[in-house]
Amino acid sequence: MADQINQAADLIKGSEKIVVFTGAGVSTESGIPDFRSPGGLWSKYDPEDFTFQRFVSNEKARHKYWQMSTEFYHSLQSAKPNAAHIAIVELETMGKLDCIITQNIDGLHQLAGASPERVIELHGTARAISCLSCKKRYDRDGVQERIAKGDKAPRCDDCNGLLKPATISFGQSMPERETAEAIKRSGGCDLFIVIGSSLVVQPAAYMPVVAKERGARLVIINREATPHDYMADLVIHGSAGSVLPEILAQVK
Repeated sequence: MADQINQAADLIKGSEKIVVFTGAGVSTESGIPDFRSPGGLWSKYDPEDFTFQRFVSNEKARHKYWQMSTEFYHSLQSAKPNAAHIAIVELETMGKLDCIITQNIDGLHQLAGASPERVIELHGTARAISCLSCKKRYDRDGVQERIAKGDKAPRCDDCNGLLKPATISFGQSMPERETAEAIKRSGGCDLFIVIGSSLVVQPAAYMPVVAKERGARLVIINREATPHDYMADLVIHGSAGSVLPEILAQVK
């Protein structure tokens, strides 16, 4: 792996505009459960129960959704950024990071010190609540207090619309602005680094393809193989929290 670490460091040294793309593999190292892995939330709950359509059309489905989401949020509250998050911030400090495109909804990149304007959250954030009708935003903790007091499916104070965590559910449209910005940034970088993503969820998994087609180098760091490994300039199989700090140490 030492050769691969050196290769990755050389690619970073030779780049000026790096896009980092992060997936669940970065979050799990902070103790946040991966929905899809054994023991994750989808081993306790059926994903089909949590589609956007069921949420908006069925009161009982909303009760179940908030139960699941509250369980996830409790794990989020105790989570801290890990070595991978810190290493990505170092890229920004070096002046090489264009942006972070993330599939994660935990806000840990920002907690690690990444500039919020450089973080594109493709699947939203679990740290905020949004009204589906008037789009008013709420602090998550305040809404969770209402749930703890017995409000099983909270509604908006202003318009009585449905409140929902500001995340993208199955069947819900991707955020247009963030998706367009992610495609634009992917196409404008000279190095695209995938970290901790299986690259199977679309349209997020399309971003490295855009980068490669526009001439960028592609590095994939993930525990398991991905469908895009064949097009990468470098693939490193390992954990983000151990591999990234090694690479950054070589860069320095």
